[in-house]
Amino acid sequence: MFVPLYQVDAFTTTPFAGNPAAVCLLSDGPDADWMQRVASEMNLSETAFLRPQDDGTYRLRWFTPTHEVDLCGHATLASAHVLWTEGMVAAGAPARFDTASGRLTARRNDEW
Repeated sequence: MFVPLYQVDAFTTTPFAGNPAAVCLLSDGPDADWMQRVASEMNLSETAFLRPQDDGTYRLRWFTPTHEVDLCGHATLASAHVLWTEGMVAAGAPARFDTASGRLTARRNDEW
């Protein structure tokens, strides 16, 4: 199974700086146990898992190397960055996420 996986340094334009997060783009399939194993392997503070939904939003979940968490700001911004960079969300459009903490929306402001 091929699953796109990105490492994004949030809050910086300098490589190897900022706050790193892994972002994994999913389709149907992998369950929470698989996500936890990936997060453990990535060994970053958080790994974000995105699954597209029918209404143009994305289901977003975050895992540390040891457990799932209800909210993570830098991994949410990293997820939005991947969606904009990969053209999955238009650069001028907001990225919308459904999460355990409710609906989150990220808007791009110029380069950010």
